[in-house]
Amino acid sequence: MVFFWREGRGVWRLLLSVLHLLFWEAGSGQVHYSVSEEAKHGTFVGRIAQDLGLELAELVPRLFRVASKGRGDLLEVNLQNGILFVNSRIDREELCGRSVECSIHLEVIVDRPLQVFHVEVEVKDINDNQPVFPMAVKNLFIYESRPPGSRIPLEGASDADIGANSLLTYTLNSNEYFTLDVKRNYVEIKSLGLVLKKLLDREVTPEHHLLITAVDGGKPVLTGTIQLKITVVDVNDNAPEFESTIYKVRLFENAPNGTLVVTVNASDLDEGINKDIVYSFNTDMSADTLSKFHIDPVNGYISVKGNIDFEFTKLYEIQVEATDKGNPPMADHCTVVVEILDTNDNVPELVVKSLSLPVLEDAPLGTVIALISVSDGDSGANGQVTCTLTHHVPFKLVSTFKNYYSLVLDRALDRESMANYEVVVTARDGGSPSLSATASVSVEVADVNDNAPAFAQPEYTVFVKENNPPGCHIFTVSARDADAQENALVSYSLVERRVGERALSSYVSVHAESGKVYALQPLDHEELELLQFQVSARDAGVPPLGSNVTLQVFVLDENDNAPALLLPRPGVGAGALSQLVARSVGAGHVVAKVRAVDADSGYNAWLSYELQPVAGGARSPFRVGLYTGEISTTRALDEADAPRQRLLVLVKDHGEPALTATATVLLSLEDSGQAPKASSQASSGAASADTALVDVNVYLIIAICAVSSLLVLTLLLYTALRCSAPPSEGACGPGKRTLVCSSAVGSWSYSQQRRQRVCSGEGPPKADLMAFSPCLPPGPISGDREEQTDVKVDLPAKVSNF
Repeated sequence: MVFFWREGRGVWRLLLSVLHLLFWEAGSGQVHYSVSEEAKHGTFVGRIAQDLGLELAELVPRLFRVASKGRGDLLEVNLQNGILFVNSRIDREELCGRSVECSIHLEVIVDRPLQVFHVEVEVKDINDNQPVFPMAVKNLFIYESRPPGSRIPLEGASDADIGANSLLTYTLNSNEYFTLDVKRNYVEIKSLGLVLKKLLDREVTPEHHLLITAVDGGKPVLTGTIQLKITVVDVNDNAPEFESTIYKVRLFENAPNGTLVVTVNASDLDEGINKDIVYSFNTDMSADTLSKFHIDPVNGYISVKGNIDFEFTKLYEIQVEATDKGNPPMADHCTVVVEILDTNDNVPELVVKSLSLPVLEDAPLGTVIALISVSDGDSGANGQVTCTLTHHVPFKLVSTFKNYYSLVLDRALDRESMANYEVVVTARDGGSPSLSATASVSVEVADVNDNAPAFAQPEYTVFVKENNPPGCHIFTVSARDADAQENALVSYSLVERRVGERALSSYVSVHAESGKVYALQPLDHEELELLQFQVSARDAGVPPLGSNVTLQVFVLDENDNAPALLLPRPGVGAGALSQLVARSVGAGHVVAKVRAVDADSGYNAWLSYELQPVAGGARSPFRVGLYTGEISTTRALDEADAPRQRLLVLVKDHGEPALTATATVLLSLEDSGQAPKASSQASSGAASADTALVDVNVYLIIAICAVSSLLVLTLLLYTALRCSAPPSEGACGPGKRTLVCSSAVGSWSYSQQRRQRVCSGEGPPKADLMAFSPCLPPGPISGDREEQTDVKVDLPAKVSNF
């Protein structure tokens, strides 16, 4: 595509703007400036803040700072106006030597958020160095027999500047014998020499004095001079001659001492002593070159005798002189150019700086952790460095600029899984064999409150005996928080609710730090069989997190209620029962029945009856059923029996210790003719009482069966939960259910055996009875009535006799 300059000027400007933007993005924010060397202090370089897109007001809050590797404080930034200026003297030759390119690389770093910019300031050369010859006066000896056209090599001047400022031209003062010859031999090296225009005549002019002037290409120009004192001698007429005026060789750096570089060879047409040649280095060579190489004076072998470093010097120019032994001696000169080849002898350097540690575990992806810079003193593939990270770490390296990397977050962190990472950064060059260096960065992950306290199981079941002492420790809840420090500090509290008409906190409390649950007052099984509540665990994080656990506290029965007697009619004296008995009744006739109840449960409510022995040791004609309370005759009554019989019946439960009550039964013996009316009245009263009692028994049996079934299902569910979870901590040890043996009036049995934990103030835990069903053996009963008794536990009140 062709554009006309006048018509396409706007298009070119647009194209240049687009290219500038692309180069800006490809350079990761690099800005280029230029400044001349030897600029005065305060010289304006550029508006760095404006060019980097930063506001002046944010330079100080964001900690704007400039770093320069190995360049000291040559440049500074005024934080008030964002201008980059010259702070101290800049000498390009001191910074970069004779390198064509010379620049100062600046790193501009700002925080909040962390950003790094790269600024390159090119140092431009000025003509501040004049040409310099190796010496001010040089003595030369030239044979008068030297033919016209002969060339005498000279060491040229050097200029520390570069470019046009270092381009030298030479001039020679006017004379009739010599002219100046300048030739370009190799790369930028120029060969300077005197050319003899006509034969010398020592007898006419034994000495010649010449002046050579070197002029550089700068503005204004600078000059340097050397005086040549030429002595004309007349001896040997054939000088040695080298096979080549220039020898070009290549040599690897770090070559061991004694390594042969090249062999120079010269020949002389003379004979005898005038033909013998001695090789030597030109005395005008630099001390550095003389310290690196050695020449054999007889054979012309040039070998290594010092450390050859590519990074220090890449090219050596060696001036060799071959001199015969004639009188006067004659000589020839040649140039040996030694090009130094790079070897991979520099290990990459790693520098880690600007660490942002520790890192929060909820830090977003892409968060910058550290800035890393690498460098390698070698060149070519030996100086190309690649960086890698340790495998299986949630970080990655992002290249921000040439040999600059950012360590950023690549995957989400979880402090509970890994609290610290040892990230190893490896820098490896492209040499063969390659060299590498490592740097370790310890990244600590800071905790955030992202885990709520957790209980081992959602629900615990606790068994506590009633009548516990106030303040009894009944259980300990424990929750674990996977976080750290204050985020893992767990405190416990009750989830308040109403239990009947009272607050939950009047029954139990929980220690905020230990999680121990205490019963604040004695519990009563007859009042409260099951207390269910929740305990909350909450950490100290911001915001706090919490969870709840449910506690089911079963209050176990103790034998704290004595049997209570049921009187047949109200108004009868306490514990007294009167009954008329005909003397004509036979053995086994039921004459009365003692009824009692016990408010406890299980064994504690299972009642038995005993007839107290008669005073004086006389044998009573009556007996009482062990579990029925029925008083019956043991034989037929006769006239010898006292008309009034006073019987004491002891009612006892099966608790530990057993509690008792005593019933007094007064029996009046009447003859058969005197007691029909009373007997009929008693019989009718007993019949009506038995009828009413039968109705009560039916309802009690139904209620007992329903409650017992519910309790059995609850305990079976609890057994399944206990089998799948470890035993919970309580104030008391495990209890073991035992099998109840058969008795004379029936048998009690279990459907299963199990372990449970209960809270008792003292002594080992006692197993409670679930259900039993006494089976009465056949025996004499009164009338045609057959009595059946079913007893079940865990009722507020148990009726032992009907």
